Amino acid sequence: MIRDDQPQRGAIYRRIGVEPMINGSTTMTYLGGSLMPPEVIDAMRQASESFVDLYELQAAVGRRIAELTRNEAAFVTGGAAAGLFLSAVVCISGEADDGIVRPRELDGLPRDFLIQHAHRIPYDPAIELAGGRLVEIGSPDGTSELDLERAIGQKTAGILYVAGAHLADGALPLDVVVRLARARDVPVVVDAAAQLPPVDNLWNFTAAGADLALFSGGKALCGPASTGLVLGRARYVDRFAAHAAPRQRIGRPMKVGKEDLIGILAAVEWYLEQDHAALGRRYEAVVDHVVAWASERQDVDAVRENLGQAGQPTPRAWLKLGPDLAPHRDEILAQLRGGPPRIELLPAGDDGLYLAPETLVPGEETMVTQRLAEVLQGYATGTRRTG
Repeated sequence: MIRDDQPQRGAIYRRIGVEPMINGSTTMTYLGGSLMPPEVIDAMRQASESFVDLYELQAAVGRRIAELTRNEAAFVTGGAAAGLFLSAVVCISGEADDGIVRPRELDGLPRDFLIQHAHRIPYDPAIELAGGRLVEIGSPDGTSELDLERAIGQKTAGILYVAGAHLADGALPLDVVVRLARARDVPVVVDAAAQLPPVDNLWNFTAAGADLALFSGGKALCGPASTGLVLGRARYVDRFAAHAAPRQRIGRPMKVGKEDLIGILAAVEWYLEQDHAALGRRYEAVVDHVVAWASERQDVDAVRENLGQAGQPTPRAWLKLGPDLAPHRDEILAQLRGGPPRIELLPAGDDGLYLAPETLVPGEETMVTQRLAEVLQGYATGTRRTG
């Protein structure tokens, strides 16, 4: 989103033989997350013009972001997964003699992290990378309060709660998890990487009692893709810096530079100033365009879905291919990706496509439907490309 006034967008990539893409999937990391607004880009440019004490800058940026997001404390990490890694380190460090985690000393520390079966995600191995052990509780049928109560023990370092409506079925709600965890003084870490909007999630999870809440800087915040936010209680957040770059500690590989620190601060300021109702209306208009386009065709249906890819409340269009096209769904996705223009959409089940509005530059929704019509016409006439 953001910038539709640059006719040469993508030229910097084309000069080295990489063709940019229209992103109709969502804020996927492998596509670069989101597009940064001019305010963020300018802030990063200004940050690149001076040297600065990184320890001082980290602390100042954290204080400002905490103030903006109504939290006790904040820390900027090298992405949300780095935030998950460092959260695990900090939770483990509570029992270390000097408060510092060293891999050789892990065996003597509580390092079990409880996670509900419904909350298993591809990113939870970051806990194990930090030396933690994931302990799954519950089953495909759900998790009970008794499951959680029985699992909390002397080896428990924390509880990982993964936010998102798409992961709620069968899972204990956050208020229950917080209540049971607080009774045993066990920290609760909420992975909310893609849970914006709504904007008040920046303080909702911690207001509900979570000790730490993690967000991606490069998704809805439209900040640098290599940043993440940790928000929460100072009791935990204040220990992050002891383990992270520029210190030569366990978190050193997940470095955040001065440009990124200023960039994510500018992104938070920008995001909080946006007219989120107007953004929502623009997203709805994109979905309406796609649904209207499909309504005039015989080979594809389209319906509006209420939730985005990560269960956040952003609408998207679900395009269901007709019976003659459904067996060729993956070929259709490949043709869209091959271009021109190159277009990335997400698969929906076995016979459909998802088109998300939040990563489209205004006007690109028309380019997507025009190109999709060309691809589908190839199947009707038998002139489709293969391979």
